[in-house]
Amino acid sequence: MQGVKRRTRKWMALAVAALAVLAAGLGILAPSAAYAAEGCKVDYKIASQWGGGFTGDVKITNLGTAVSSWSLVWTFPNGQRVTQAWNATTTNSGDTVTAKNMSYNGSIPTNGSVSFGFNGSWSGTNGVPASFSLNGTACTGSVGEPSTPPTTTPPPTGGISAMETVAAMQPGWNLGNSLDAVGADETAWGNPRVTEALIDNVAAQGYNSIRIPVTWDNHQSKSAPYAVEDAYLDRVEEVVGWALDADLYVLINIHHDSWIWMADMNTNRTVVEDRYEAIWTALAGRFRDAPPELLFESVNEPQFNNVDDTTAYALLDDLNTSFHSIVRASGGGNADRVLVLPTLHTNADQGRLDALSATIAALDDEHIAATIHYYGFWPFSVNIAGYTKFNDEVKADLEGYFNRAHDEFIANGIPVLIGEYGLLGFDTHTGTVEQGEKLKFFEYAGYYARQKGITLQLWDNGQHFDRTAFTWKDPELFTMLKAAWSTRSGTASTDQVYVGRTATVADVSLTLNLNGTTFQGLRVGSTSLVQGTDYTISGSTLTIKASRLAALLGDRSYGVRGTVHAVFSQGAPWRISVVSYDQPTMSAATGASATFAIPTQFKGDQLATMEAKYADGTPAGPQNWTSYKEFGRAFNPDYTAGAVTLPTAFWSEVNDGQKVTLTFHFWSGRTVTYYVTESGGNVTGSLT
Repeated sequence: MQGVKRRTRKWMALAVAALAVLAAGLGILAPSAAYAAEGCKVDYKIASQWGGGFTGDVKITNLGTAVSSWSLVWTFPNGQRVTQAWNATTTNSGDTVTAKNMSYNGSIPTNGSVSFGFNGSWSGTNGVPASFSLNGTACTGSVGEPSTPPTTTPPPTGGISAMETVAAMQPGWNLGNSLDAVGADETAWGNPRVTEALIDNVAAQGYNSIRIPVTWDNHQSKSAPYAVEDAYLDRVEEVVGWALDADLYVLINIHHDSWIWMADMNTNRTVVEDRYEAIWTALAGRFRDAPPELLFESVNEPQFNNVDDTTAYALLDDLNTSFHSIVRASGGGNADRVLVLPTLHTNADQGRLDALSATIAALDDEHIAATIHYYGFWPFSVNIAGYTKFNDEVKADLEGYFNRAHDEFIANGIPVLIGEYGLLGFDTHTGTVEQGEKLKFFEYAGYYARQKGITLQLWDNGQHFDRTAFTWKDPELFTMLKAAWSTRSGTASTDQVYVGRTATVADVSLTLNLNGTTFQGLRVGSTSLVQGTDYTISGSTLTIKASRLAALLGDRSYGVRGTVHAVFSQGAPWRISVVSYDQPTMSAATGASATFAIPTQFKGDQLATMEAKYADGTPAGPQNWTSYKEFGRAFNPDYTAGAVTLPTAFWSEVNDGQKVTLTFHFWSGRTVTYYVTESGGNVTGSLT
């Protein structure tokens, strides 16, 4: 294969400097009884350390007969304790720790490895354990004879498993709206042409995998035999090669074709099947000899027009089965390449999961992974119906989604890749969801995915990582994302403290969400504030003293006057902005509905949401099942221009000539009531 060269496999451990490495022997487990193994090596690394806490990485390399499960035991020399673990379950008994495999990583083939990590506490000295043992056998660091003959079945052959492959892909990033763009070329949706420097810089951020969505429609003949353009295959191969050379796992697919032409499969089955099979035949041939770090995804977000679920499941099963047959029959590296199959609509409704499970069971192939997408609890994700905060309902939706995927697939040995995750409101702009609430969502998503052994790939269509400057457009968001790859971060009830511009400055209290961390202090820039003078802490209640707030407010002009950061024992710090504001005001206005905007003096405040009701109290405007309209689509604040615009999407579903009461809710807690009437395409806005 041209443009792709074999690379060194990257495993799940963080790319951090090792402070301690320890080699040791390993015992292995038979199905019913433990026995001492020929040997193994254990690498114990202190990946990061801070006051009172540290992160540890442990890698077990099996030098002997394959094992089907493991239990590793060590004793801390200085009273350390494990407080949280991932990719293993741990128990503490005094200074002794026992780490056992999860359901998905118990098998370690000969010369294979498995890794897990943990957060721990320490005081005074953080020494390295002197020895390890597995299944009751002391580790010696050398290969010897087993103390009891093994009774295992012959060890598996080949490379790492599908579960290990998908685990090693965490964390992942999407090259969205480039090769999947619908138009003349990859720049059709506004992104620059993909460069090798971009791919290298993505890898440098710490990502282990890249999903490269590809839309083929404009690069495939519309008549039999539906040939794919060689030049486009060359371009895809070039980008894939750059990613593999950058030591990234790579996932390629059929992307927007799913709705452009594949959705008509029920009424145009022969053409859809022939086009689909032609694409995968071309891809399987082109990438036959690619390394196993390249994965194939059968189709993105499969959907079918005008059919019920039962029919849709059968259509998707046909595509997934055809995909599997074509790739496997092509031989070479495709004989055991990990293939990624989606649920219908790529969501985790139980019926969708069950249908894909049936397909995977029928294929009877151990090199299969399942994929779903997650964009959060929809009302929160787009900021509609008053869901402005990451509350318990939003959290429960995430937990239920991840739990169902885990229980259906991971618990049964099938890895799960959330090939896209993020917030749908980002399609409008990244300010649709308030910054602090957004950070809480990503912090918890990263944490909970780790608990369930799910790999996440961030959807980025150009709104997050600048593709020419190679910097993050929201560094605070990336800091939280990166922390969530390995640990938890503390947050708080809010990231904003509003102080009336002419009001007497008083103490302000916030509730900390410790998330398993401990609060370390408050900081302004690099200066640590003084407990008792600048702030107090009582349990999870943080109180910022009036004197410190007054110093931050300065001349008290409108807007963010200063910030403090709450620092925790691990993870990202939590920014708290101190804002000077007054009651926002609006002015009467008239204009065409296509361009109507309400003159607004925000006076330092920020808009949270807008309600729209008719005089009888019923909801007005689009999505009239709720009075709270969708941020960014039914209304838009423009802080620079001093206006709130009401776009055509709002007026298109407002009754002509009927007065609508708008209530604007601001993050300070203040509200403004405004009245609008649209008649014949003209709008009158007033305060009465």
